[in-house]
Formats: sequence, structure tokens, C-alpha cells
Amino acid sequence: MTVSTHDIFMTLVAIHIATGTVGLISFWVPVSGRKGSATHRRFGRIFINTLLITGVTAMGIATTTLLDPVATHPHLSEHEVFNDPSMIRAIFGWMMLYLATLTVNLAWHGKLALLHKKNHRATGTHTNTLLQIALTVASATCLLQGYWAQQPMMMGLSAVGFATVATNYWFIFKPEPKAHDYIKEHIKSLVGAGISVYTAFFAFGAVRLMPELALKPGLWAIPLMTGLTLIIYHQYAVTRKFQLRKVVPK
Repeated sequence: MTVSTHDIFMTLVAIHIATGTVGLISFWVPVSGRKGSATHRRFGRIFINTLLITGVTAMGIATTTLLDPVATHPHLSEHEVFNDPSMIRAIFGWMMLYLATLTVNLAWHGKLALLHKKNHRATGTHTNTLLQIALTVASATCLLQGYWAQQPMMMGLSAVGFATVATNYWFIFKPEPKAHDYIKEHIKSLVGAGISVYTAFFAFGAVRLMPELALKPGLWAIPLMTGLTLIIYHQYAVTRKFQLRKVVPK
């Protein structure tokens, strides 16, 4: 019995959807619940672990798409835009590979920021270093492929990857981090990972029903703006909390 590219693709999609759904739901428990509680920690672990699996399977999905775009996306054969295999490779191959790498990078870095809260330099493990290199390469590839495919959205999204690597390294090599910096980094990374997964859910999930939605910037902006709002709010709350602790009561 021969296993086709399409069979591998569909198996990876099934795993991706299952873990991604758990991740999408569990995301809101630590975000909205009391920070540091047992529930927060339990659902946080579920969120991180499922996102790592979701990201890795997304890499596999993107790779099979790059190898055989027509067999993996036969429903797009008559679409006015995606009937071109090169366009399928660009959007559902290279861009998805970039988003998958971004998700894994952020989830892993956010986990390490909390694990090494007493020594931020220890966050720069060999694995984390490789993930920064991988994301830099994936971001550059997305930028170039977007330019060749004349897709400004791909080019614009690549900036998120470059910014992620820069801020990750800024945290790792920060000379004198504040006591609460690891919490802010943890928030940035894991909410960022949530943004990445929700972005893929809105864009690539919707493509099954309406493929043209994958190229609508407005659809991509919804999780991005929601996630940035959550990051800014929670980081401000953490900073405010630690500032109040320094105030000596009269």
C-alpha cells in the first residue's frame, strides 16, 4: 500500500486541528484567570504543549504543500487565484511554514522565560538559539517569496518574525533585567503564540469555505490587534503591580 502526499497531508491536518482547537480554547483560561493560580499553571502547560504540537504539524503541512501543492489542495484547482501551484506554495506553503516556526519559537521562548525566571541568560539555550536562527530564515524566506509572488501581506507579516527574534535576544542579553521582566517576556511570547495560531485559524481555516479570505488583510488584523491589546494591557498591569510594591505606606 502506497502512502500518498495527500494522505500524509490529511493526517497532519487532523492532528493539527485537534491540538490547535485545544490550544485555541485553553489560551483564554490563563489570559483571563488569576495569574499564578493552579488553574493558570495547569491550562498554561496545556496551551504551551498543544501549541508546540500544532506548530510542528503545521511545518509538516507546509512542507507537503511545497512538495506537491496540487495534490494537497485539489479543491483549489478551479479557483481564479489559487489555481496556480506557485501561488499555493507561496501562501499555504512558505507563509504557513513561517507562521508555524513563529508559533513554536514564541511558545518555547515563553516557556523558558518562566522556567529560568531567576537567570534570564539561561533562556538562551542551544534549542532556543536554533529557533531564533530558524525564525530569521523563515521570516526572510516569507519576505522574498512575498516579493516574488507580489503579495504585500506576506512581506508585511515577515516583520513580526524579525521583531520577535530581536526582542527575544534583547531579553536574553539584557544587562540588568528588572525582577518582573521575565513575566512580561512570558506574556509577550505566549500571547504572541496565541496570535499566531488564531491568525492561521482565521486565514487558513476559512480558506476551505472561501479561499479568497486568505488574502484579506482585515481578517489577519483581527487576531493581531486583539493580541497586541492583551499584551499591552497585561504588561502594563504587571509593571503597575511591581511599582506599587515599591511604594512605602505612610
